[in-house]
Amino acid sequence: MKVNLPEKRYYSIGEVANAFDVNTSLIRFWEKEFDVLKPKKNAKGNRKFTPEDIKNLELIFHLVKERGFTLEGAKIHLKENKKKSLDRFEIIQKLENVKAELLKLKDNL
Repeated sequence: MKVNLPEKRYYSIGEVANAFDVNTSLIRFWEKEFDVLKPKKNAKGNRKFTPEDIKNLELIFHLVKERGFTLEGAKIHLKENKKKSLDRFEIIQKLENVKAELLKLKDNL
């Protein structure tokens, strides 16, 4: 899944939920369930997600929604293989971007 967010230092929970096409309640739920998600909160309690949080959310979304992991399975997978999983996920994303570009070129021919 390609998340289209502008480059910013912080994203609101609404922006994040729209980018992932999920409810804000799911983002809040995942925040409670996964230790890797630590959005900053302002004085009002509004969550502000960093680009690092977005990467972690992309990985969690990939594991749970696309690969069909249970929450417990995704937690275990993240604890045991976080660095390796993140590297693999980033490589897969880059390859999907290259594939999309190649398909655009093919269509233009």
